[in-house]
Amino acid sequence: MKPQFEAIDALLAAARTGAELPPAEQRRALREALDLSRAQVARALEVSPSTVGGWEAGRDPAGDVRERYAYFLQGAQAKLTDLDAARQAETAAHADLPQAGPATSGGDAATAAGQPGTADQLYPAPEADDVEDLGVPRPCVLCGRPASHQVAGFPQHLDPAQCATTAPAPAAPAEPPKGRTAETIKTVPAGRRVRTASDADPIAAAVAEALEAHEGDVDAATAALVKRAIPDAMALLDDCRKGGRYAIVAHPWIPDILRKPSARGADQIWEARPKWTRPELPSGTHEVTALDINGAYLSALKTHLPIGQLEHTAGNHHDRRRAGVHLITPPAWEHGAYLPNPLGNRDEPGPLWVTEPTLRLLLRLSGPRYGLCEPPQIHESFTSGATESLLEKFRIALKDAREWALAEGDEVTLEYVKAMYSKFVSTMGESNYNRELYRPDWMHLIRSQAFANLWMKAHKAHDEGLTVVRAMGTDELHVIGTWRRVFAEGRGASEVKVKDVYTVGTATADPAAAKKPRIEN
Repeated sequence: MKPQFEAIDALLAAARTGAELPPAEQRRALREALDLSRAQVARALEVSPSTVGGWEAGRDPAGDVRERYAYFLQGAQAKLTDLDAARQAETAAHADLPQAGPATSGGDAATAAGQPGTADQLYPAPEADDVEDLGVPRPCVLCGRPASHQVAGFPQHLDPAQCATTAPAPAAPAEPPKGRTAETIKTVPAGRRVRTASDADPIAAAVAEALEAHEGDVDAATAALVKRAIPDAMALLDDCRKGGRYAIVAHPWIPDILRKPSARGADQIWEARPKWTRPELPSGTHEVTALDINGAYLSALKTHLPIGQLEHTAGNHHDRRRAGVHLITPPAWEHGAYLPNPLGNRDEPGPLWVTEPTLRLLLRLSGPRYGLCEPPQIHESFTSGATESLLEKFRIALKDAREWALAEGDEVTLEYVKAMYSKFVSTMGESNYNRELYRPDWMHLIRSQAFANLWMKAHKAHDEGLTVVRAMGTDELHVIGTWRRVFAEGRGASEVKVKDVYTVGTATADPAAAKKPRIEN
């Protein structure tokens, strides 16, 4: 045989097909029938619980982990078969046992004396010659109570029911007090809410563990917690999704527009990140306050996220029950003199791929309430059925931990929580730091939601009479005017704090120079 064919034969001999797996619906049923959690299976297979959830939703593993998962499923099926056989055998054994007959009546008790299984066998009647009547009752040798007979010279009760040695009937359980519960529930503060003291708090437990491991060194404990923020965020997400209506698909098929062409290249999605500075200000000197929007990414976790795999559609139609990315021709923006373009700083004309939050913001601004632009034209979309509450429990858990840390002055927990939600968002795309979740569509949508939230705050400031000077990134808004009547000051997630205060503009008596004062940096 020619060497080329020998090489092919050797390749075919070494090749192996992947282990067969049962249908997706059976995988979850097998696990739940054995009362196993996703976390337990994930630990045994050395993957994340969300990965197991993806397999149970229809995604198939590959490589060695497929072999291990198939082995687990086969073993689970075999164990369930053995358990069913054991239960059937036990049922059959009980069916073969003799059944107890009906209780005898008082008239039949005498004829039943001495028969196996009757009361006389348990308490055999004494011989008549051994029983004597006592004229005066004497203490029973068994229970000490007065007895009217003696057996073989010893005072005894002939009826076991009269003897105090018979075990008394158990007392009826005491009824609980009326009108209130017998036990109280201990609570502890959790942000602006309370929770039961028995509830497991993984964030507090991780902080306590880190402080103990580093002997109270705050800086070392904080550094250790920030380093483990990504896996801890994923574990918290899995815990928050227990009992959820929708399973998270961690590794769905992704269209090419969401894939990076190279390690350092960018995909085709435009996130509408703002980088806007007001081109002109009224003449004179102005005090500008740079405001910092707290927890921008934390608030942006509440956005419409696609649940499953993205599906392609064409046409100028938007379904609010779905979310994803859209190829649009954006409308013209004619308000750049006092408000940033909701599309961000993009100079290139023509269609571009935008996210769900950006599209919804443009549609909102084109409606009758705002009337700031024409509606965008949609050419095609990649979307899936969506919900705004997919990450809501996860967001609330982080928000409550953050508020509790602020109230207690706990900077360790505060930095840990901030690292959890910020790194969670930044690594859910094509990242080597988080292999448990591959959702670049979610990453773009959450970021764009943060940008859209900032734009709405800029519009609110303008609508309330403030002069908007600058909007940057997710959390920076510069304004002129009495901003405290518009925004609440503080460190809460719905509040703002002062980042900087500076002066811009110059006073001049030259009318020509005063016509178009420029912003001084």
